[in-house]
Formats: sequence, C-alpha cells, structure tokens
Amino acid sequence: MKDIIVAKRDGIARVALNRPSARNAVTLAMWCELADIFSHFASDRDVRAVVLTGEDKNFSVGADISEFDSIRDDKRQSAEYEVAVDSCSGAIATLGKPVVAAISGYCLGGGCHLALACDFRFGDRTATIGIPAAKLSIVYGVRSVQRLLALTGIANAKRILYSADRYPAEQAMSMGLIDEIHDDAPLAAERFLKRLADNAPLSIAGAKYMLNGLSMGAGGLDLAGAQQLVDIASDSEDFREGRRAFAEKRAPRFRGE
Repeated sequence: MKDIIVAKRDGIARVALNRPSARNAVTLAMWCELADIFSHFASDRDVRAVVLTGEDKNFSVGADISEFDSIRDDKRQSAEYEVAVDSCSGAIATLGKPVVAAISGYCLGGGCHLALACDFRFGDRTATIGIPAAKLSIVYGVRSVQRLLALTGIANAKRILYSADRYPAEQAMSMGLIDEIHDDAPLAAERFLKRLADNAPLSIAGAKYMLNGLSMGAGGLDLAGAQQLVDIASDSEDFREGRRAFAEKRAPRFRGE
C-alpha cells in the first residue's frame, strides 16, 4: 500500500496521505516523497491546482515520532531531519499553483506544518488543529513559525506554540488556522480550485510568489525574482489572450505561457 496517493482529474491533483492505521503520521520517507511530488507539479501542465488531504478520518497527527530514536536522536540528526521537512513545505509553498489543505480530524504538529505551507485551509467539523512541540521539547522550525505568525498574528502564534493545545474547527478558524468550514472539505476545496483554475496561471504564480515573500517579513521577498514574474506575464501569450477575450466579450482560454 502506498503511503501517499496521487490522483489527477480536470486539472486538479489530489494528494492524500495514506497511513490511516497511524492516523497518517508522516515518515521521513514521506517528507522526501511529498517534496518530489510537489516539485514535479511545477512543470506538469495537466495540474492547475492541488488538494492536499488525508485518507480515512484524519489529515495527519504529524511526524512519525516512533522513528525519532533512529533518525532524530541528536542535534545533527535533527538538523538533517529539518532540512527534509523544510524542503517538503518549501516545495508546497513555492509551487506557483493554488494549493488547498482539506482537513478532517487531527492536523497536529507536522500535519499542521504541511497545512501552513498551503495557500488555503478548508476544514470540516471534526478538524482539530494544534502544534504539540512544547510537549516534546521541540522548537518548531523557523519557516513554519513565520507562516504561523503571518496567518494568526503574534498573540495567537504564542498561544498555539506555548500551550501545545488542540483547537476545534470553529476556534481554529477564529485564530486564522482554518479559512473555511464545510461538511465535505475535499469536495469544497476541489470546487473552489476549479474556479481558480480558469484564471491566468502566470497571474496566480506571480501573486503567490509576492504574497508569500512579503508575508515572511523583511527580506523575505526577492524583488528581482518578483519583477521577473511581472515581466514574463507582461510578455506572455496569456496576456494577449486576456486582452482579446475582454474585447470579444468571452471567457479567456489561458495556457500558462
């Protein structure tokens, strides 16, 4: 049985963590595989957007702590482990396409790390979110703390990290951890992304790059890289198609080029 399932339909990729017996705990191998999957989506023209979710009843309880004695036993191993984790979240966050985390049940620790890297987080009524790092004497990684701060503000970020509490869906939404609550979060995510997938990919990629960089604080945005994306869109066939469609009063047909 595969630990990660990938399916594609109508321009939407569905990536599902698939270790239900372990509540979708993420192994080191899975962190690495997720990084590869999302990196490959960048050049896959058949993928316009992505839903990240968990099979069965949970998104993910986080990193598989049962591995830690062998792979995260000291500061050297911990540093190597964090490189893998950051590579994974970085591949999600830098993908120039919309990504929604569809959350049911537990979304804890490393699971929250994955969700924070997504553009949006849709939950159902069973969603429970938290970061129990303070119960394990783990300091959460810098990138994830920056993303948490950008979403929740400093007071809520401190409450979440200091307390290691778990927050039900309604409270998580009030704190900025969840954007929308639905009866069927994956279905709602797919419907939302289908609307976005009709828009210009270059516009979305440029906006995502800038907003993510700006949200990471001073020096987080590479201005030269941002300007390059502006220039690419300005000189693109999609921009010409957008103008033609506007003049002809029809829906544009964007190709991402």
